[in-house]
Amino acid sequence: MGDRREGRDRRKRKAVLLGIATSGAALLSGCGVVPGGAGGSPAAITVMTWAPEKTDATNMPGMPAVATAYAKYINAKGGINGHQLNVLTCNEHNTTTGAAACAQRASDEGVAAVVGSYSQYGTSFLSTLEAEGIPYLGGFGVTDDEFDSPLSYPVNGGLTTLLAGNGRQLAPDCSSVALVRPDTAAGDQFPAFIDAGLHAGGRANAVDMLAAEDSTDYTSTAERAIGDNTDGRCVTAVLGDKTPTFFDSFRRTTTTDPLTGKEIPPRARIASVLGSVQQSTIDSSGGSESPLEGAYVTGWYPPASDPHWATMKQAITKYAFGDNRIDADDPGVQTTWIAYSVLTEVVESMGNESVDATSLKRALDNAHGISTDGLTPNLGWRDQDLASVENHPRMCNGKVTYQVVSNGRLVAARKGFVDVTRTLENSSG
Repeated sequence: MGDRREGRDRRKRKAVLLGIATSGAALLSGCGVVPGGAGGSPAAITVMTWAPEKTDATNMPGMPAVATAYAKYINAKGGINGHQLNVLTCNEHNTTTGAAACAQRASDEGVAAVVGSYSQYGTSFLSTLEAEGIPYLGGFGVTDDEFDSPLSYPVNGGLTTLLAGNGRQLAPDCSSVALVRPDTAAGDQFPAFIDAGLHAGGRANAVDMLAAEDSTDYTSTAERAIGDNTDGRCVTAVLGDKTPTFFDSFRRTTTTDPLTGKEIPPRARIASVLGSVQQSTIDSSGGSESPLEGAYVTGWYPPASDPHWATMKQAITKYAFGDNRIDADDPGVQTTWIAYSVLTEVVESMGNESVDATSLKRALDNAHGISTDGLTPNLGWRDQDLASVENHPRMCNGKVTYQVVSNGRLVAARKGFVDVTRTLENSSG
């Protein structure tokens, strides 16, 4: 008991010497802040979460929103090791300049880490974080840069694993696969990974079909994807927010039977990956009548109906009730929750050590066996924890889940995780 009291006294003296961390982020246009504690407690930990909002393409407002809710949740429990958690938020605007501006704000505010964020523009923000030694923990995984930077600590395998997993999932049922993906630099990476999964299942490369990221109609792309409309053909679309727009065009596209002259609906099996398809997408496009009914979907995490998500859902209900930006089925929200859970466990492992970017990076470098309560495999970023995937040296989690849309719900197509690490390692030589 005496040792515990002495430990508390030391932490109090340390807090007085260091001062209580505060933030002026509320003065920054485009950024929000959840304040931490004050008066005698260990110094607050300030982090940032960014994501694009109110754009014409990809939007992830739930990620900063759930980060704010997590801060309220953990601070109500006394913080992390007594540290109150400050969360700054920033709108990345889905632009290179927006990503760079958020990174600069993170630097200016001296954050300990950027946590659970989304950006397609890794080269625009990682150089700033690297220069300041700021860890990037649990990004969405949309770019290769997140799996290359020594300052990045991913919690999933990114789109790389989703695409490889999608190829593996489709291979048993598909004699040919058309990949509909955005005509962007990020989209240019997609074919190699889905092909790796298809090859693992003994299939040929997918047919690569580029599409505009912000189109409102994909009829011409759907016609090309359907082709001769023969059995055994599969179409997987990875277009982010525009994926349901594509499948709506796909459903309405028909071919003519040369013998009977009758219009024939598409025969192809459809598929996608989590992020481009999620439960809210299915709900808004008709539920069990959705054009996505029957689609194969590859994800990182268990379906939202899995009981492992109970704590997150309870926290959202209590600390973000009525915030319609947060959808518990959204993989961006889920990734952010997992990233903050990892942050909490790592900071707790640091004991009485002060928490800043330098000490947190050191703790993350030594992290191993970090539990996410079954939402991912245990995580760690030591050299022996990392996969040998070309251009992805920071990948520590190469596992995915197979899901299917059944009666308007995303459900598990098989139990547990599917490891595609070896598939990716083999494809990269």
